[in-house]
Amino acid sequence: MKPKSIESVSSTSGQEFRAPYSTGYRIKLLSQLLYRQFSDRLEPFGLTPFHWLVLCCLWQEDGLPTSAIGEKLQQVGGTLTGVLDRMEERGFVRRERDPLDRRICRIWLTDVGMELEQVLPQITADLHAQTWEGVSQRDREQFSRSLDRAIANLS
Repeated sequence: MKPKSIESVSSTSGQEFRAPYSTGYRIKLLSQLLYRQFSDRLEPFGLTPFHWLVLCCLWQEDGLPTSAIGEKLQQVGGTLTGVLDRMEERGFVRRERDPLDRRICRIWLTDVGMELEQVLPQITADLHAQTWEGVSQRDREQFSRSLDRAIANLS
């Protein structure tokens, strides 16, 4: 069942602030749908959406310290440690102690992790195209700006 458009709900009734009409609810629904779709597309590679985020960080700069990945992804250490454990077990990354500071653990892509850069971006591009089918570039940009503003307002 698709929720009604917010425009079809009276702004004087207060229903626009209640699920399934509220913006927050619909953003959550979109997030869940995207997560499921993306998970399904990554599963054949043994990856999750969180693994994708880590790979993106390392494709930009390989050999990052665990703490730098956590900062970029705004994740706490325990959560990231478990994700990196699974990625290492599956052969996507390897960990090495920094030779100048043994307290620092650097994360490096393996050959398999590097090769995924040739495949995975197209999967995300396909999902992006499906998500925004029928929505103009101008409307997408406005939506993105509005989300950025809302996030900034609450941060």
